[in-house]
Amino acid sequence: MPIDYTKQPYTAVRRADREVCDDEWIRELLERAAVGYLATVHADQPFINSNLFVYSAEKHLIYMHSARVGRTPANLATKQAICFTVSEMGRLLPAAEALEFSVEYAGVVVFGTAEIVIDPLEAEYGLQILLDKYAPHLKPGRDYRPITAAELKRTAVYRITIEQWSGKKKEVADDFPGAFYFEDVISGESI
Repeated sequence: MPIDYTKQPYTAVRRADREVCDDEWIRELLERAAVGYLATVHADQPFINSNLFVYSAEKHLIYMHSARVGRTPANLATKQAICFTVSEMGRLLPAAEALEFSVEYAGVVVFGTAEIVIDPLEAEYGLQILLDKYAPHLKPGRDYRPITAAELKRTAVYRITIEQWSGKKKEVADDFPGAFYFEDVISGESI
């Protein structure tokens, strides 16, 4: 009898052999992923958008920012429940049959809530660790003006409270026949 996934926990992974239950592995992927995708809902319509983000291991929170007006703040004003995901793609795995083509991957899905940070000190913290993630070689006060109160009023900093998360990955042997990276194909490098 097939599994009724509507009755499974949100974090249930269909392929148990690919599930990652190691919290440290999940944290590491959240720390190195370049882009995250935030899903919100308004009425019955889901919305998803890509965001720069930072995972704070110290606080076990995710921070991101956006404009003060727009779809994200409008949706979160009515429903704070969110889903957030990051992923990495490995090699493409060709096969003799089209249906058997596959790919290596790693991904994390976070379930929780998101809200605008009201406290100016926390908002500055969230923005600064975001800057530190994407420009670690640049320092406030040396390479750029530190965040000002006026700038904090022009942006919305969001705190994602992590309630649950799950990880999933697929890896195969290094000598998998014909495995190649997508980047090599689009850059024109020979495979």
